[in-house]
Amino acid sequence: MTFRQQPLADLDEQQWEALCDGCGLCCMHKFQDEDSGEMFYTNVACHLFDAASCRCTDYARRRQRVPDCMHIRTFTPEQFAWLPVSCAYRLRFEGRPLPDWHPLCSGDRESVHAAGISMRHACVSECEVPEDERAAHILLHIGEDSHEG
Repeated sequence: MTFRQQPLADLDEQQWEALCDGCGLCCMHKFQDEDSGEMFYTNVACHLFDAASCRCTDYARRRQRVPDCMHIRTFTPEQFAWLPVSCAYRLRFEGRPLPDWHPLCSGDRESVHAAGISMRHACVSECEVPEDERAAHILLHIGEDSHEG
């Protein structure tokens, strides 16, 4: 069994980090419907997000600088629903395989961007959008079928 099939709890730090496809969706502001629990992603990025690299500019200290930054490693089962259906962490939590475009399958870190899954150059910084205007930035489609490969 390769680590791509191992339960999340069994992964070491290097394996855990390798699961990240670099889409950047976890760095976008989200809203959750209180009644249905459905998550709605916006194109409004955390101020630490670099839209060109699709990475955090201060990953090592992100939780100190952004207290509500997602710490996926400590998620409860209910919290995995906060992640997009295409997210490798959610897919592995649900026991599903990684899609063909995932860098671990394709061997190419750019494949997530080529597949149109990422937020590369597709977002605005939270510094540019007042908090009361962020709901107007909800994305209509977050690749519900993107996990199909």
